[in-house]
Amino acid sequence: MRHQMKQAIVLRRDLQMGRGKAAAQAAHAACDAVVQIVNGDNRQWSEWLREWLSQGQKKVVLRVESEDELNKVYSEAVSLGLPTSIIEDAGLTQLPPGTKTAVAVGPAPSELVDKVTGKLKLY
Repeated sequence: MRHQMKQAIVLRRDLQMGRGKAAAQAAHAACDAVVQIVNGDNRQWSEWLREWLSQGQKKVVLRVESEDELNKVYSEAVSLGLPTSIIEDAGLTQLPPGTKTAVAVGPAPSELVDKVTGKLKLY
């Protein structure tokens, strides 16, 4: 049985990042989650990645209002065994070094991603 697959990218809105900065942080999170799968040995995640790629790489970009909320999303994804990544900014432009900016959840089956991100609003 094939699942609908997706990746959710969650950005902190409280940081008031510029559009380009937010886009870059979202891209960092999305790529990092995929690289972890490619470089790892989790067969389930690798299957999810292949299926997600074959379905057109569905993504949704969502928002939280604080670092605490971002950490909660990350922790919930990890506890459910989902591929996830959290991004800390290098501090070269708009933000202090180490600022947590984004989390990617998935690629994974949509219903699992939604357990973590289903109540969040679009960015």
